[in-house]
Amino acid sequence: MNSAQPKFRGVFAPIPTPFASDGSIDWAALKDNVAWWCATKLAGLVVLGSNGEAGYLDFDERAQMVEAVVRQCAGRKTVVAGVGMETTGHTMKLAKAAAAAGADAVLVLPPHFYEVAMTGPILRDHYRAVADACPVPVILYNMPGNTGLNLGIETPVQLSSHPNIVGLKDSSGDIVQISEIIAGAAPGFAVFAGSGSYLLPTLVMGGVGATAAVANVFPDECAAIIELFEAGKLDLARQLQQALLEANRAVTSRFNVPGLKAALEILGHYGGPPPPADAAAG
Repeated sequence: MNSAQPKFRGVFAPIPTPFASDGSIDWAALKDNVAWWCATKLAGLVVLGSNGEAGYLDFDERAQMVEAVVRQCAGRKTVVAGVGMETTGHTMKLAKAAAAAGADAVLVLPPHFYEVAMTGPILRDHYRAVADACPVPVILYNMPGNTGLNLGIETPVQLSSHPNIVGLKDSSGDIVQISEIIAGAAPGFAVFAGSGSYLLPTLVMGGVGATAAVANVFPDECAAIIELFEAGKLDLARQLQQALLEANRAVTSRFNVPGLKAALEILGHYGGPPPPADAAAG
């Protein structure tokens, strides 16, 4: 692993937003879930990521979610807030609100509505402007499956030298791309696997951990992969990685967020319904 800041390494759970039956956020359920996650070996929680269905929350709800998770974590876990919006100005505004709510860092999807126009230079200008304005560290978020846009290698490598851009969550599933980013990035740039399915390969190539849906339901098992790897027990780490593959698929490509929420219910925690049909994006 590289020498990333201690706050930004390990396993992070991108938590789902707990909706009540009337479409509001169930704050009591959120408190209970966070209490459980805080008792595990997770390094931190990601609020308003893809599993958080942030597109179905308005601006105030997003800020309230960050504030609630920060308050309930009470310093026990690092809290990262998803703040990607379709304009640089709106992303800055949400990043500042997340920082004011106590987030330790922000996770930034690229603007992608006008996908064809989002060239490398434009994206780099966007990220630099956000990082310059943001009071807390910025983590890049590459999620081609949801955005249709792949950040590639050159953009993260170039941005890795920015003093306030500290890492990347790469959900492309392309271990060659991830490896080349790790090899080319500035020292200390933290690269996270964006799925539990390739946590161990990412570690082997010099990554620092994962932000993975499966970590919501198997947090200690995901953390154990890192522990075994760092202890030199590669065979055991490989066995555990392989054992998590089916569960990881169930809460990602097979059933997606509904599958994750169902898995939480099976474990005795709160998953809840999908967001209401009339929820407003942004």
